[in-house]
Amino acid sequence: MTEVHARSLRSRKIRAVLAGGVVLGVGAAVTLAAWNDSEFTTGLFGAGSFDLQGSATGDDLDYTDHASAGGAAELTFSAPFDNLAPDDVVYAPYWVRLAAGTTSPASLDLVALDSTDTTGTNSANLSYEVYAIGEAAACDETATAGTLLGSGTLVDEPAVAGGTASLPVGATTADPGDATQLCTIVTAGPDLEQGGETTAVWQFTATSE
Repeated sequence: MTEVHARSLRSRKIRAVLAGGVVLGVGAAVTLAAWNDSEFTTGLFGAGSFDLQGSATGDDLDYTDHASAGGAAELTFSAPFDNLAPDDVVYAPYWVRLAAGTTSPASLDLVALDSTDTTGTNSANLSYEVYAIGEAAACDETATAGTLLGSGTLVDEPAVAGGTASLPVGATTADPGDATQLCTIVTAGPDLEQGGETTAVWQFTATSE
C-alpha cells in the first residue's frame, strides 16, 4: 500500500468518525430540546358578615346586640306579671332581625333556658311557650298560630323538637333584614307558691344558612 493510499484511508476513517460524532451530537440535541408551557390560576376568598340584633319595642332605633346572659334584653310582660296567681297567663313581645351588612340569611333557634328562684321554687310552677309570629302581629293568645320555637317549665331546657324561624337579609347590605316577632307566653300553674320570685333567661341563636 502506498503512503498516499494509506493517508487516503486514514482520512476517510477520520471523516467517518467525525461524521458519526456529528450524527450523535444532533441526536442528543433532539432529545434535550423539550417543548413545555404553563398555566397558573389563583383565587381570592373573602368572608361575609353576620349580626343578629333584638329589640323589646320593635322600634328601629332600639335594635342592638344582647350577646350574653348578663346583658339580656328585659322583656315587658303584660299584667299581672309581678302579681301572678294560679292559671294567670302573661305575654311579652320581642323582635329580632339580621343587622345591616349581614350577607347570609339565618335560622333562629331557642337553644337554652336558665332560671333562678330568688324566693320559693316557682321555676317548676311556671310554664312557657315561645312563638315566632309576624312583625306586626299581636302577641296574645292568638300567637299560638305561629311557629313554636320551644316550650316547657322554667326549670326545663327548651324542647328539642321546637321549630325554627327564618331570618332574611336586607334588600341591600345597607338595609337590615325584616324582623320576626317572638312572643313569649308564661302560664302560672296551680301549685304556684305565694311570694315566690323567679327570673328566666332565654337564649336564641341565629345560624347562617
